[in-house]
Amino acid sequence: MRFFDIIGFALMSLGSNRVRTLLMLLAMSIGVAAVVLLTGIGNGARLYIVDQFSSLGTNLVIVIPGRAETASNTPATLIGETPRDLTLNDAKALERGDTVRRLAPLNIGEMNIAWRGKERQVPLLGSTAPLLPLHHLKMERGSFLPDEDMEIARPVCVIGAKVYRELFGQQNALGELVNLGGFRCRVIGILGSQGRSLGFDTEELVIVPVAFAQALLNTEGLFRILLEAKDLGAIDRLKTHIKTTIAKRHYGEEDVTVITQDSVLATFDKILKVLTLTVAGIAGISLVVAGILIMNVMLMAVAQRTAEIGLCKALGAGQLQIMALLVAEALLLSSIGGLLGLGLGFAGSWITVQFYPTLQTTPPPWAIAAALGTALTTGFVFSLLPARRAARLDPIEALARH
Repeated sequence: MRFFDIIGFALMSLGSNRVRTLLMLLAMSIGVAAVVLLTGIGNGARLYIVDQFSSLGTNLVIVIPGRAETASNTPATLIGETPRDLTLNDAKALERGDTVRRLAPLNIGEMNIAWRGKERQVPLLGSTAPLLPLHHLKMERGSFLPDEDMEIARPVCVIGAKVYRELFGQQNALGELVNLGGFRCRVIGILGSQGRSLGFDTEELVIVPVAFAQALLNTEGLFRILLEAKDLGAIDRLKTHIKTTIAKRHYGEEDVTVITQDSVLATFDKILKVLTLTVAGIAGISLVVAGILIMNVMLMAVAQRTAEIGLCKALGAGQLQIMALLVAEALLLSSIGGLLGLGLGFAGSWITVQFYPTLQTTPPPWAIAAALGTALTTGFVFSLLPARRAARLDPIEALARH
């Protein structure tokens, strides 16, 4: 029996019972679509996290007050002491390292901004001039924070594009005085629209000099210190410089946590890869269910087509040829269902992007190959039992049952 004869026989068999065929196609396509869509969403989440951290800059090192390896039974914890704050003087000391290209202290809070009766709450970011190149921020108009000593609390601000539109409309904002937390502050620049950065929408940010932010927020401590190493090879030396400098200034204690951009990315990458594989495995279970459905339906089909199988065997068809006919039918069904599932999966990814434009839900190539491969393997494995049963039918008894 030729290959095209087998395919033609399988197509004829599938077309003879359309309801049964549609049900099996639906089960298989849903399984493949679930694998494609869920892995696409997981991959999109991973790419989103990578993009967010990439926007922070390159060769970035972040200094956080307090050690990550704190113990709950230390004397400091028992008497209620908190980790020592990072200060502007700490930032100045760190800036003097020969491995430091740029340094930007950070303070973060929320504040009301008002202008001529219009008022709204905004996230407030206190920093210095190096934040602009370090964080790859862009200006739409005006200038960024003045490049001067970080201890100067100059009452100036840079506002996001949305804040500008809501407060000023079409009017020129540069040089205008706004009320920021009860202080008068002059607008010197407007940020460009570039999505999220530091976990905030840049269109809603208000950025002021770090010393001015400390006065507004009534704090002397810093939220973070961002440092950029001169090159990738200098990161380890920069981490050593940070720890030794802080230890000297904090009475011998390395009471800070130093993390690098690459280590954070690697951690998130591992977590999201595991989650993607997990949801892909859960979705793959539906393919196994579809395979069991194919097996049950084909067992019923063998019982219904006993005379047809008996006739084929009476005309000289061997056991392998009978098995080939039924396995080809299952593989053809799995292939069509897999292709339909791919179409459904990509359609679901496209719809997801329409609702969440920042989430690129393109499934990785391995997920597409795995979904199709699993569909074909499932169809093949679960068709063997019905095919084996059909191949073992006695032709005389099969014809006698007709």
